[in-house]
Amino acid sequence: MCIRALASFKTIRGRVHVTKSVTKMKVSFVLREDLMDKAGLAPVFLNASFDGKRLRCFTKEKCRPAEWNASKQEFRKAFTGQEEANDYLEKLAERLKNRYRDLRSAGVAPTVALMREATQPVEVAEPEAPEVLRLVDLFDEYREVLHGRGFAFNTLRHYNTARNWLAKFEKHLKQQLEPATYTLPVHDQFVHFLRVKHGMGANGLFSILKDLKKFLRHLQQDRGLALGLDLGRMEVRWSDVPKTYLTAANLAALARAVLPSNLVPVRDVFLFCCYTGLRYSDALQLHPGNLHAWNGRRVLRLVQTKTRRPVSIYLTEAAGAILDKYAAGEERARLLPVLANPVMNRYLKRIGALAGLANPVETMEMVGGQVVKKSVPTYELVTMHTARHTFATQSLLRGVSPAVLQQIMGHSKLQTTMHYAKIVEDFQHQALQLAWDGPALGEQPAMTVVAGEVCVAAAAA
Repeated sequence: MCIRALASFKTIRGRVHVTKSVTKMKVSFVLREDLMDKAGLAPVFLNASFDGKRLRCFTKEKCRPAEWNASKQEFRKAFTGQEEANDYLEKLAERLKNRYRDLRSAGVAPTVALMREATQPVEVAEPEAPEVLRLVDLFDEYREVLHGRGFAFNTLRHYNTARNWLAKFEKHLKQQLEPATYTLPVHDQFVHFLRVKHGMGANGLFSILKDLKKFLRHLQQDRGLALGLDLGRMEVRWSDVPKTYLTAANLAALARAVLPSNLVPVRDVFLFCCYTGLRYSDALQLHPGNLHAWNGRRVLRLVQTKTRRPVSIYLTEAAGAILDKYAAGEERARLLPVLANPVMNRYLKRIGALAGLANPVETMEMVGGQVVKKSVPTYELVTMHTARHTFATQSLLRGVSPAVLQQIMGHSKLQTTMHYAKIVEDFQHQALQLAWDGPALGEQPAMTVVAGEVCVAAAAA
């Protein structure tokens, strides 16, 4: 194995004269039987001569004398891994020749030290595996971010629900979801998975997709990650479902209903929320520090658990009587005997049935893509949150200003109060009644200004 190189060019009196100088480089491999180890293996050495210099080094290969072909300077077939070993020696010689040529081309005189570098194995760093950005893991990080920003426990719980449905969908697909792979077609599959496979209702679906969209926007805007879909094309729609609320007659029926002793506290807590508009989460944590005197009466002052907004609520005689019923004359950690929310909701349906809240109400749901309507008694729809709807609606019907009610309920927008209380539907009926039939017997119409328009409300409900 050798290479030859042409040397210098000289210009003398306009003529080019070429001086040939032949440089040889020889590379050979030899088995050093004189350095055989106790196992009978002899090392294979590389010998290279160039420009009057000589390089000798160990190739890191060993074999028995019978496994080496001295004339061909290669391993015999009897040597285990013969092809790979011979290929290694060939590439080692090629590296030396290339190094010699590169040095000469660069005008650098090859030295033994420079040539020895070519015999060292070149370590090629393996490319780092790209960071796996799994959507479910990123969702966990997002919830921690919201936790650090002071979001309430129930809000974080809602986000966790969306995260868990995403994990179930990932398991259903049998593939990992990442920001770049969550495309619009994949999103459509997710919606189908929720609506069709698991029969999720329109507003349950809305809650999941709303939280998912906020999460994806966080990845795009705060984390700078590329998404696989345009958020503008990710539709999230809320179905306006009529809210269940109780009439004044319903409240009176509940108050006078004869109930088993274990249901009485549940009824009282529910009525208290109907008189104050408190959410379950706030009623659960009411304590003596929330009670304050005002104008010879009492008010509740608290910071809402859900919105963190401070509210002040006047305690009517009916609401105050319920608090006094459970005062027991001692300092109490909690003002009301509130049970777990699922238990309260289950008991309320029994209480409603015993109180005669059986007026039929139409419900609607999507089943197999079809709208299914049915009639159910009112008591089946009563939950703890019905109390909040009842307070808002009854307060407006009694002439409370929407702006005042907004502050009592802790809404950041007036539109929320109007929507919550079904003010448009109820007042439009009253307006038509007044225009066509006149005020009901014994009623005096009350006028309330809402967004620059005059609305008519019954003074007594």
